Amino acid sequence: MDREMTGLPDEQAETEITDRLRRQMEFVLEADKLKEIGRQTYRSDGVQKENDAEHSWHLALMAFLLSEHANDSVDVLRVVEMVICHDLVEIDAGDTYAYDEAGKLTQRAREEKAAERLFGILPEDQARWMRDLWEEFEACRTPEARFARTLDRVQPILLNDATGGRAWREHQVRAEQIFTRNRTTHEGSEALWQYGKGLVEKNIEKGNIRKE
Repeated sequence: MDREMTGLPDEQAETEITDRLRRQMEFVLEADKLKEIGRQTYRSDGVQKENDAEHSWHLALMAFLLSEHANDSVDVLRVVEMVICHDLVEIDAGDTYAYDEAGKLTQRAREEKAAERLFGILPEDQARWMRDLWEEFEACRTPEARFARTLDRVQPILLNDATGGRAWREHQVRAEQIFTRNRTTHEGSEALWQYGKGLVEKNIEKGNIRKE
């Protein structure tokens, strides 16, 4: 920030800059807690479960690597921003397993409360920007949000297939549950969903996913 542009005395400008940086760094440190939030999907080694930070990184990698397969032209940077921030609310709200129907009843309320606190740590302009990104992902109405949602749905399928369906088997997941959860996954990328669907069907035949 150029002090001449602020029109503020040097000391006041310096105070504002310092406060802004302090809040940004406080948020960065708070976001580190995402590494502590466990998920139910196993890493590709089939031994340890991934955490939310690993999941977000994986989605960001997929976003720019696989963007050519999006149904619509997308702003790749916005997709990356979206997948990096969309699970931050789970620092407070916790991860709600895809097939935990009871948990889903309170998920939105828990995550809204978390978004208010977590994004509120940031300077006001960045708090609004990040909240908007999170809401855009949740609403799933823009091409970027639809593609981000597709990545978020397909990534666990890839890992489950790589681990011989370990999490699917542990939770006794049924084919109907997977297809219901993924009924809109094709809207972001038909190609990625068809790939994921093929993996699901293979695991149904192998008995890793219950047919009924």
